[in-house]
Amino acid sequence: MDEISTRELISNLSNKKFRIIDMRPVDAYNGWKLKNETRGGHIKGAKSLSAKWTKYIDWIEIVRSKGILPEHTIVIYGYGKEETEQVAHLFSRAGYRDISIYNSFVEEWVENPVLPMECLERYRHLVYSQWLHTLISGKNPQDYNRQNFVVCHAHYRNKADYEQGHIPGAIALDTLALESPETWNRRLPEELKETLQKHGITRDTTVVLYGRFSFPSNDDPFPGSSAGHLGAIRCAAILLYAGVRDVRVLNGGLQSWEDEGYGLTINETLPSAVSDFGAEIPGQPDLMIDLQEAKELIKSATGDIVSVRSWSEWIGEVSGYNYIEKKGRIPGAIFGNCGTDAYHMENYRNLDHTTREYHEIAEIWHKAGITPDKHLAFYCGTGWRGSEAFFNAWLMGWPHVSVYDGGWFEWSNDPDNPIETGVPE
Repeated sequence: MDEISTRELISNLSNKKFRIIDMRPVDAYNGWKLKNETRGGHIKGAKSLSAKWTKYIDWIEIVRSKGILPEHTIVIYGYGKEETEQVAHLFSRAGYRDISIYNSFVEEWVENPVLPMECLERYRHLVYSQWLHTLISGKNPQDYNRQNFVVCHAHYRNKADYEQGHIPGAIALDTLALESPETWNRRLPEELKETLQKHGITRDTTVVLYGRFSFPSNDDPFPGSSAGHLGAIRCAAILLYAGVRDVRVLNGGLQSWEDEGYGLTINETLPSAVSDFGAEIPGQPDLMIDLQEAKELIKSATGDIVSVRSWSEWIGEVSGYNYIEKKGRIPGAIFGNCGTDAYHMENYRNLDHTTREYHEIAEIWHKAGITPDKHLAFYCGTGWRGSEAFFNAWLMGWPHVSVYDGGWFEWSNDPDNPIETGVPE
């Protein structure tokens, strides 16, 4: 394989034929310094294609979906020469001919502050497994300087999900503790305060959330009981709204923990209650909006509501839920396409359930007219998918993003609210 120099790479940064590929873990791409490098993040313009994904049978489909085609000049970089060469050989066997390896990323590119790098603005709130392992081992991981933390294994009315195996030291957190089963909205401030205190959480506690993905089925009376990591991100959004200052999500959930070879336990950890949350709730009320505010955003020239639902829900073929009767969409909303159905977020995740490359999400949103200059309120049926899309925008540092908490459930239950169906013109 040819090796490209730093000088040659710099001269081709604007070359539209070039595709620079960062094959390090997605967490390094996002900004974490996994090898104690002086600067975190990735070469500006690089695509994230973790070497971990080469083990998937449909690896080449992942490559093509990122717009990396045989006619492009491929430049691959990572942490180690041997692994980089292995990925380059895979490209060669897949019919790619113009391939180069860049072996000076850490030694030259990272060390030169003039050379352009990018990172996910709030990457610290999307942690990786080794970071969490260091934390629960009693040490201080990177970018952590607090005294108290709580690790939460999120589930929906499914304590057995926790009992079959969880990260050591994690407590069980039922999403029902944070949202009402009557409306699926976040609970009242006084209820949230009581719940957080029972779970040992104050505004100054670092809270790390994760869940287990177990292939939800709409035939299940409670499909959400198998979408634990989606539920974990829903909880993260509510905790941010409540005012917890340091909310973090384990990127990829329990899958990432197990992929790194870390063990689980069946020993229950009970929460240590606290007497006071330490502040009024909500601490960040602008992160959640309700029906009237949603109606105002639809009319506003400076705001939009974004439907994070599937295409079949969007055009009114299905409601998406076994407890929602009406089908259709909110007139004036923008389609933010989650994936296949109400319990999946394929369009926002990689195959290993880690968060999709943030540049790709931003590009898809931009094409749909979803832009950071507006106040954006993401919604779905009852808040889970809307919360995950919101969390992505919040991680990117978009300045005015919210969850429309009531979503389609609330909107469709009011007979005075208009509904659209069919393929939009």
